Amino acid sequence: MQDAKERVIEVFDTTLRDGEQTPGISFTRSQKEAIARQLDKLGVDIIEAGFPISSKKDKEAVKSISDLGLSARICGLARLRTEDIDACIDCDVDMIHIFVPSSKIQREHTTGMSEDAVKEQTYAMTRYVKSHGFECMFSAMDATRTDLPFLLDLYRVAEEAGADIVNVPDTVGVAEPFGIYELVGAVYRTVKIPISIHCHNDFGLAVANTLAAVKAGASQVQVSVNSLGERAGNADLAETVMGLNAIYGLKTRIKTRYLFETAKLVERLSGVQIPVTQPIVGENAFSHESGIHAHGVIKRSDTFEPGIMTPEMVGHRRRIVLGTHTGRHSIEKKLAEVGMTPSREQVEEILERVKELSASGKKVTDDDLYSIAEVVTGEVSKYERAVVLKELSVMTGNNVIPTASLKAIVRNKECKSAQMGIGPVDAAIRAIQDVIRGEIGGDLKLKDFRIEAISGGSDALAEVIVGVERGDRLVTARGVREDIVLASVEAYINAVNRLMQE
Repeated sequence: MQDAKERVIEVFDTTLRDGEQTPGISFTRSQKEAIARQLDKLGVDIIEAGFPISSKKDKEAVKSISDLGLSARICGLARLRTEDIDACIDCDVDMIHIFVPSSKIQREHTTGMSEDAVKEQTYAMTRYVKSHGFECMFSAMDATRTDLPFLLDLYRVAEEAGADIVNVPDTVGVAEPFGIYELVGAVYRTVKIPISIHCHNDFGLAVANTLAAVKAGASQVQVSVNSLGERAGNADLAETVMGLNAIYGLKTRIKTRYLFETAKLVERLSGVQIPVTQPIVGENAFSHESGIHAHGVIKRSDTFEPGIMTPEMVGHRRRIVLGTHTGRHSIEKKLAEVGMTPSREQVEEILERVKELSASGKKVTDDDLYSIAEVVTGEVSKYERAVVLKELSVMTGNNVIPTASLKAIVRNKECKSAQMGIGPVDAAIRAIQDVIRGEIGGDLKLKDFRIEAISGGSDALAEVIVGVERGDRLVTARGVREDIVLASVEAYINAVNRLMQE
């Protein structure tokens, strides 16, 4: 194996192929192109764009991605059939990824092929790919449940036929790191061509297994954004890359500052929400509420963070969150950011009120804190609203593009806007952003939007919490209304008004 300092691990992303096989996900062609461009910006080496033979839609999408002129190599998936390979060739991909079930259970119950037949077909189809001038990856599907002598023979056959790389898939996610280390080590000692690893997350071990494979000699990792994929998903791209970079000191070509941005794009387009506790890209990945933890990271971040990985490295940000476990230092820091310097006694009273609000089941936003602090310190008069909503109407329904029209007073000037959106909330937010942009500037960004709680009944109260960013400052605010559109606009305006305070 190469010395760690010399090794560069390739990142093979399968978000658009295995990731799209996540139940409930179906990307449009334009969404696939947007994700492919983002993956290219991120620095992914290979993008598995799809399985061209599976449908006309998939074939067209793979072809369109191949035509984008990206720096990343584009890969198409194919079974050991000439028609599958021809479909990839038609798409003008850079690499063709051929696979065959290799385990006894899969051969007996899916293909009915003998071991000899599998080896013969592997040799023939690998030669077929290479004869057409394409890079070839060979996968023995269900490798981790395949008889080892046969598996190693199969990889030898693929290598002899001209395969450029072999892939070791833990197709049903039953492997564990020590087993993967031994298996990949055996493959590494058997073939001279590079080895790739593809792990599923059925037992939550996909990333650990992937890292173990690299330690055993694999030089390429197959991953997906936000761990999307069949069943429990694949090895997560961000976790795998940061594990390689920060823990093992190995290089990849990934521009890690775009990891968070990429995760949020895929979250939006897939509709699969990132858990708040997701490592690297989750909302809480660099958030602190506990008084002891918050005090520590305020003084020095690596007291309660890894240190070898910072939020800046991955394009995220550190947050001090207010809640039941908040301490005095968190209150003082957040208020200092807006120029408020309450006395020690006032800080204690503010802290008590924050804890009372949190104990009632409410998520404490920055706007809540500022309002409490203004009451306690008597500084309410300093808060002037830069934006005041006067009128809002929304049109939506079947066969109607959602459209919002609004009138607002922005810094004492009446402004109007009408905007279309994906839904009524999106249209309304776009409209308020439009009127604000003209008077305040275009440097405000909606970084977070979620419905925190809805009470029961048809007249339910909707509680919407948003995060709005301006420069290096992020403010969270809430809106509570029976109308979810009004609640959303109210929350956004509350955040903007706080950001506009001098």
